[in-house]
Amino acid sequence: MKRTLTLLLMVLALPMMASAQEPLSQNEFLRRYTNLAERVGPAGLGVETLLNKWEAAWPEDPQLYLARFNFCYTRCRTSHIEDMSVDKYLGQAPLLPMTDSLGNKHNYFEVFEYDDDLFAQANSAIGQAITLKPWHLDYRMARIDALLAYEKDQPEMTLQELKALADKHYREHPVWEYDGMDGITEEQFRAFMQDYCVAIFRLGSETSAQAFKSLSEHMLTYCKDEPLFLDNLGSYHLVRKEYKQARKYYDQVLKKHPSDMTALKNSILMARTMKDIKLEKKYLALMAKNGETEVDRQSAQARLDAYNRK
Repeated sequence: MKRTLTLLLMVLALPMMASAQEPLSQNEFLRRYTNLAERVGPAGLGVETLLNKWEAAWPEDPQLYLARFNFCYTRCRTSHIEDMSVDKYLGQAPLLPMTDSLGNKHNYFEVFEYDDDLFAQANSAIGQAITLKPWHLDYRMARIDALLAYEKDQPEMTLQELKALADKHYREHPVWEYDGMDGITEEQFRAFMQDYCVAIFRLGSETSAQAFKSLSEHMLTYCKDEPLFLDNLGSYHLVRKEYKQARKYYDQVLKKHPSDMTALKNSILMARTMKDIKLEKKYLALMAKNGETEVDRQSAQARLDAYNRK
């Protein structure tokens, strides 16, 4: 009888042991990762061990790969402070501008360096997350943001990713998941793409200028006459002092959108730079009528009146 009871207790213990060895749920892994990352950072002590256990239990969980992307991307970046003889570095003002005892200017910038192997692992991880949830716009933007930082003033892969994103949006018309929302408006998507255009333009290199132009042109193949991207092309040519081409794009915008402030202000600036008073008066008249604020309208009218009194 005693032996039978012992066997019965062993049998009853087996389900309990099996239950104790069952993996944590996806939500529980995410909760533990979130708590740990908040305490030690996305690449702190214990994070990699947790990620490995998570992957062993749930290899198809996109949140896992987003977490691994954050882990690898954080580890691949290091920074140092560098004195540079420029006013801006990658579009950023210096952290600490100084002048020494001899009157020499010193601009100190934070410069990031990247470990190529770890960055490749980060890129692979976010790629797996995108494969598992292809309509999750947050994942795609995370990859683009990382590429933009990694490539510095040579945003060639960034440009290709952005063009591919535009192609997917306009050819496949997905219902994007973004920031907890199902779906974004067409206006929001264009605003996202314009934000990237601006970020690329601010990098300040010839490669980034060409990427800015190329992305703006690519967007116009899908949304012809969109003032955001027409203004971009006007600005590209304005910076290069190609005034005839710049004016073509700004005039195209103003024909349909006479209150577009980018086109108005840049057209006035362009005419003033060219010392073409007749052309400047034309754009001042448009600003006086269609300026965004009362100050804009009054300032334009005052300058116009001053010209007319001469």
